[in-house]
Amino acid sequence: MSRVGKHPIEIPAGVDVALNDGMLTGKGKNGEFKFRVHEGVETEIVEGKKVVFKPRDDSKKSRAMWGTCRAIVSKAIGGLSVPFTKKVNLVGVGYKASVQGKNLVMQLGYSHDIVFEIPGDVKIVCEAPTAIVVSGSDSQRVGEIVKKMQKFRSPEPYKGKGVIIEGQYVYRKEGKKK
Repeated sequence: MSRVGKHPIEIPAGVDVALNDGMLTGKGKNGEFKFRVHEGVETEIVEGKKVVFKPRDDSKKSRAMWGTCRAIVSKAIGGLSVPFTKKVNLVGVGYKASVQGKNLVMQLGYSHDIVFEIPGDVKIVCEAPTAIVVSGSDSQRVGEIVKKMQKFRSPEPYKGKGVIIEGQYVYRKEGKKK
């Protein structure tokens, strides 16, 4: 059984974390977060440098939420100091993207350009016409944005074309044989 909850979370420099009536809030250079701590878990900030979690009782639910709350808050605090990034590659003839103002304009082989509005909590940069970098303080939100982009042109198994997340394996199939 994992004991992730036992380890305190170190608060990095430049990040402010506050606890108020079970609501944990944090601010840093990359953004902010709010998290409602489960009622079965006690939370305290020790000397402004560490966040410590303890289960209120010995019930199965409290012990399960102990580690879960600690893991979620650890990831959120880490994102405030070092942003989460995902790289996306556009693979295909004529596939390209560019940032125009607050929009990401992608050409993915359709008869029209796809205009994707960039949300305020995420930063999108085009390193090259076929390479896009999405970064933000919330890893779940970054992943959600990347998946939305991927839905415009999912990777296909025969030629390997599409919007491909870096590190993603595209299962390749063999085409028809004579």
